[in-house]
Amino acid sequence: MLIFENILLALTAIRSNKMRSFLTMLGIIIGISSVIAITSIGASAKGVVGKEFESYGMNNMYLYINWAMTPDGVDYEDLFTPEDIEALAARYPDDIQYIAPSISANSKTKIGRTEGKLNMTGVAADYNKYKNMKMLHGRMINKSDVDGQKDRIVIDKKAALYFFNSENPVGKTLGVIINEEMKDLTIVGVYEIEASIFDGMRASDSYSTYVPYPILEYSDPATSYLELYTNEKKNQNDLGNEFSQYLSRIKGKDPQFYTFESAESQMGTINNILGTLSIAIGAIAAISLVVGGIGIMNIMLVSVTERTREIGIRKSLGARTSDILMQFLIESMIISAIGGIIGTGLGVGIAAIGMSFAHISVVIQPSVIVLAVGFSAIVGVFFGLYPARKAAKLDPIEALRYE
Repeated sequence: MLIFENILLALTAIRSNKMRSFLTMLGIIIGISSVIAITSIGASAKGVVGKEFESYGMNNMYLYINWAMTPDGVDYEDLFTPEDIEALAARYPDDIQYIAPSISANSKTKIGRTEGKLNMTGVAADYNKYKNMKMLHGRMINKSDVDGQKDRIVIDKKAALYFFNSENPVGKTLGVIINEEMKDLTIVGVYEIEASIFDGMRASDSYSTYVPYPILEYSDPATSYLELYTNEKKNQNDLGNEFSQYLSRIKGKDPQFYTFESAESQMGTINNILGTLSIAIGAIAAISLVVGGIGIMNIMLVSVTERTREIGIRKSLGARTSDILMQFLIESMIISAIGGIIGTGLGVGIAAIGMSFAHISVVIQPSVIVLAVGFSAIVGVFFGLYPARKAAKLDPIEALRYE
């Protein structure tokens, strides 16, 4: 019952000094809202990055020469040949779902008076089964196109509308220059990929297209990069190490001569960076909690001074030291708790509004809210303890004489 009375006394004191109480809470409000907003924005960004990498395929991987091992340049025998690719695929038939040289080229093209640029990526058969894309019309590059080195091309919907003013130009041709030779590529398919947050980061004004990789090879099929899609049920880091070490072994190279980069490891790196930034900025924002705690201590000391006679009267009527201590401690905790609740709502609101402008779903972590509010309560106890102890130790006779 005494605790309930102390809560009522605390609320009465807060109501009687609304502006002072609000200013006291302000440091807590700013600190809590900042921490929650920053961590929520960081968690939302991680979620978006994860979704984007999933669209590329978390089992996507690139094998390439470790350029740090070749300060004097690369010899021809260091490159990946068709025989190396066949050997790797045969050695790991259950772990390699797709493998092809990673090769691309750019070319201008013109249809009537419409000019534009194309970025042509060389792929093996059925590339769309591994990369998240939707075939709207026609088909993707198939095995016949690759084996026959046929002049075929798959374009995206934007390119189809731009060059042909039609979403379905399958069967029509695009004139491009490949390896200094003019070729007419027949359109066999039109695809579409969902919009990505990374689209704005790409400065290229070229349209992305796909062609059979052999037609991009100049005079020799050897390459320095391989693109793979692997067994997604296995650890990508372990598979990458196995593949690169196997290639190093069959080509008589140092075990570290070939290396890899997987979508999984790239996402992990980005998430680590985002997590570190969130923690660092959140820690800076949390400093305002300490400032808010000092504000609580300052106001509670003022409150003790103002209510010295009240304390004297209560003690003369039989209030124990622990009762006075509890009274002021509860008041500081309530001030801190109210600030924490307001700060939580404000932080969630800031994160939601900020993410809505970026068209990103906000991710609120309950654990962060619990931690932030719990920390604010601890701040209230810690910084309210000294003023409460000072009030509790007042001599009742001296307190009654206080003017």
